Amino acid sequence: MWLSARLSAATTVLLLPIGVLLAWWLSRTRRRWAVVVEAFVALPLVLPPTVLGYYVLVSLGSRSPLGRAWQDLTGSTLAFSFKGLLIASLLYSLPFAVQPLLAAFAGMDRRLVEASAVLGRSPLSTLWRVVLPVCKAGLASAAVLTFAHTVGEFGVVLMVGGNIPGRTRTVSVSIYDSVQVLDDAAAARTSLALLAFSLVVLTTLYALRRNGSAFRMDL
Repeated sequence: MWLSARLSAATTVLLLPIGVLLAWWLSRTRRRWAVVVEAFVALPLVLPPTVLGYYVLVSLGSRSPLGRAWQDLTGSTLAFSFKGLLIASLLYSLPFAVQPLLAAFAGMDRRLVEASAVLGRSPLSTLWRVVLPVCKAGLASAAVLTFAHTVGEFGVVLMVGGNIPGRTRTVSVSIYDSVQVLDDAAAARTSLALLAFSLVVLTTLYALRRNGSAFRMDL
């Protein structure tokens, strides 16, 4: 549980700034190849986790340039480590951070952005001082979805991290282990905890969306 919480928190903290900047750029750009970037961002939504996990594992392995350079620098491997899990989680949860923000940015009143530009604010200053306060419900939704999605990861973390107690055994892998050894009681307890957590997350998410819609109507 603690390992899953650490992984989810680290993924959320690192992915939110990336998601904000990427969603802001996608909502403003008129470049034709932006659709390729948007498709790449959404790829984990349709790609089987094992496929993504395989490519991440190959990219981080000791025979890859990145994995070999990291091993020469630190003396440790990226694959089958917490850092490797974090990299895989950043890629796998990327659409869950970008999509809510992209929808929030697209739905806001463009006149606010135009007024900020007329007043001489830079795009980044407009993003920080105008857009994010208006789209705070979308930002909160992105954070909640990213955290919750990382908690429930299974295929990617199993492929990249394996099943090392205290290092890469997340709560979803723990449930799989319990089922494999026919420990139904442990599997039931952990599954019930994740079910309750998921219900709380979805309730929070829908509340944020409703509050955000009410805020936009007031504007």
